[in-house]
Amino acid sequence: MTNQTTKMYLQIVRELRLLIQSENIRPGGKLPSERELAERLQVGRSTVREALRSLELLGLIETKRGEGTFLTDFRKHKLVEVLSTFILQDTKTIEDVHITREIHEKEAIRIVAGSTVLNQLPVWASLLKQLQEDGSIVREDLIREILISSNNRLSLKMWFLLKQYGEEPYQGHSEDEENHAIQQLLTAIMDGDIEQAIRSYSAWTKWLTQGRETT
Repeated sequence: MTNQTTKMYLQIVRELRLLIQSENIRPGGKLPSERELAERLQVGRSTVREALRSLELLGLIETKRGEGTFLTDFRKHKLVEVLSTFILQDTKTIEDVHITREIHEKEAIRIVAGSTVLNQLPVWASLLKQLQEDGSIVREDLIREILISSNNRLSLKMWFLLKQYGEEPYQGHSEDEENHAIQQLLTAIMDGDIEQAIRSYSAWTKWLTQGRETT
């Protein structure tokens, strides 16, 4: 592939991304046809076809015969699993993934707890009420809401990938042994107590990685 061809290909990929964003195409949504894309982007159909083929190989889009091309959920495609077999080849690398994921989570907690607007979002009281009434919450619901509420989309996307590389640390519902730390975390967020929120988060994640291995 020549330098000029590479630049054209990358430009098409960028244009496709902008089109998906501007038209708010969600996972499962249908993309314009190859011919329509060529006309709208003012490029040859062969160039569009090459870009679409590459995106499909990455698992970002899916072509269904007779139906069209659809956007997939990048969090569910197998590329992450394939890459992880090459990237995560030693314990140190896996530890680095966990550390990096926790950096994103702690920063999101600082942002949310430190904002008088974000720390008063109804979701925190709702999760706390669910924990108190049901005795359990879905672990990922809490962390995901914190990341989403911090309003950093890049951090959220990186977090999803790091979480998958790190073998899904937040699977399932919370247990009695961890609920106290979760309750403290939620309360600290609503109180705007950043340091207590971080301490409660650290106690919770320590149990997730160590405590339940011995229970």
